Amino acid sequence: MILRRVARPLLAAIFISGGLNAIRQAEGHAQAAEPFLSENILPAADRLPVNADPVGVVKFDGAVKVAAGTMLALGKFPRLSSLALLTSITATTVAGHPFWEEKDEGKRAQEQVQFLKNAGLAGGLMLAMADTEGRPSVGWRTKRAARKTRKNLEHTASKATGAVESVLPN
Repeated sequence: MILRRVARPLLAAIFISGGLNAIRQAEGHAQAAEPFLSENILPAADRLPVNADPVGVVKFDGAVKVAAGTMLALGKFPRLSSLALLTSITATTVAGHPFWEEKDEGKRAQEQVQFLKNAGLAGGLMLAMADTEGRPSVGWRTKRAARKTRKNLEHTASKATGAVESVLPN
C-alpha cells in the first residue's frame, strides 16, 4: 500500500537523523543523559554485557535508532523495528526532556513541547507495531489454529471411540 511506503520513511527519518547526531556528538548527549543514567542504568552496569559508561550508552542508543529507523523506512521487520524505536524513544524522552523538573517557565515549556513531540512519535510507532499489513494478527491465527486442532482431535476421538465400540461385544 502506498500509505505505508510513504509513512514509514517519514516516521523513520527523525530516528535516523537523531541517531546519527547522537553517535557524532555522543559526549554532549551523554552529559544531558548522565543524571538519568546514573540513577537508573549505571547501578546495574556490572550485569550488562557491554561497557555502560554514558558515552557508550548514547552511542549504542544512536546505533539502535539508525539501524531500526533504516529497517522501518525500508519496510523490513517494521513491527520489530518499531518496537526497538519505541523502547529507545521512551528512555530518551524521560532522560532528555524532564520538563517537570525545570524551574524556568521558558525552558519548561520548551522541554514539554519536546516531550509531547516524542509522545506523538511513540503513538505513531505503536500504530506501526500494530499494523499487520492486512494479514491476520498472530493472536487471531493462534486462536484459529487452536480451534482447528480441537476440532481435529474431537473428530479423531469420535472415530477412535466408534472403532472401539464396533469391536467390543454387546
